[in-house]
Amino acid sequence: MGNLLDLRTQTYVMDLIQEFGLEVYTQYTTGKKVHHVGGPNAKVRTSSTSIPALSTLVLLDLSQLVWKIDRLSSTVSVEDPMKTPNAQELDSMTLHSYIEKHAWTEAAGGVLCLLESTPGSAQEFRVKGGTQQLSERLAQQIGWESVRLGKAVTAIWQDAEQAMVMTATHSYLCRAVIVTCPPHLAAKIHYQPALPIQREHLTQNMPVGHLMKFVITYQMAFWREKGFSGEIVARPSAECPLSVTFDGTSPSGSAAIVGFISGVQAYDWSSREDWAMEEYSGGCPVNVMAPGLLTYYHPSLCTPCGRIHWAGTETATQWCGYMDGAIQSGQRAALEVLARLCPFTLTQEEQEAVQAAQNQNHESGPCQHIPSTSHLRRALILTTLIMATAVLLAQLQLCRDWIGQARQVVLRRFALW
Repeated sequence: MGNLLDLRTQTYVMDLIQEFGLEVYTQYTTGKKVHHVGGPNAKVRTSSTSIPALSTLVLLDLSQLVWKIDRLSSTVSVEDPMKTPNAQELDSMTLHSYIEKHAWTEAAGGVLCLLESTPGSAQEFRVKGGTQQLSERLAQQIGWESVRLGKAVTAIWQDAEQAMVMTATHSYLCRAVIVTCPPHLAAKIHYQPALPIQREHLTQNMPVGHLMKFVITYQMAFWREKGFSGEIVARPSAECPLSVTFDGTSPSGSAAIVGFISGVQAYDWSSREDWAMEEYSGGCPVNVMAPGLLTYYHPSLCTPCGRIHWAGTETATQWCGYMDGAIQSGQRAALEVLARLCPFTLTQEEQEAVQAAQNQNHESGPCQHIPSTSHLRRALILTTLIMATAVLLAQLQLCRDWIGQARQVVLRRFALW
């Protein structure tokens, strides 16, 4: 596994995989790839390389588009996006409108996801036995008795001294809270006092995507025998709702194809059982900012609100939307809490990292005044009535892959305290 880890780009999740002694294997990509772009009447083409077999004009168009996006990406400041050249102009458009502006041909706009399984990309590695093992190992480390499942958080109240996290049946007093669920679910929790308007406006304008994942199993990987990789990239339509597929065959040889249905087609297929129907999911894979939101409200994504700290893959500066980004955000939030509660346990490097993040978010301004302890005492009196009528709003799910990592860091530090 060492050679594979040397090629990694998702360092946070790979570190965790290595710590637990789990194995990874590369995504199967050998053979011809199929792509069908340009609409339902376009020609189905195959290619044995990462570069699709398109016409010369389309290939030139694709090359210049990828070059422009790569060059543009190199100018972006992930820590402070507003330091990016032409930030406001870029923030005013979607990826679709950017491609419409800079691509000459229709076909060039639908093949970028071919890059997803190439070395250094998002789909390069898979974990033998599944990624759920990461959550299970983390839970074992901190103790399953410390993990509360099926206890949806309904409210978080705080004052200058402590915070109270409430579910339908219990309440927990603590010195700091890390909210890890996606922004659209975090917005459903009742906060007392109310969150700053910047944070409220941010979460109200970060819709979650609509992506359906499917797995089809077979007795044998017949596509491999016929010289195909299992990869299909298509521009979705009513006749062909999928957008991309990959070889999902397990290391033991159980043949499968995994794929995704997205956007309008996912909406049309939502009458089937779907993540969007799950009360504590509401869609997938990730929340995105509406155009123009980054310009004014980005700092509120991570800036603590009193004793409430924010994490989640949406807050990551690397691999946002993936497990690696989730773990990075969990570590960042854990260090914020440690810096607040027991800063002497942090290394100089960790202290500097926390300070840099705080300086970066300073422009968002301080959170509103936190009321006195007497307010929390009055709140405790009302807790029973509120819990009796509370609606489950945000599930504490173990499958949030990184929450265990954040808690693990905190517990390790407190063990030294």
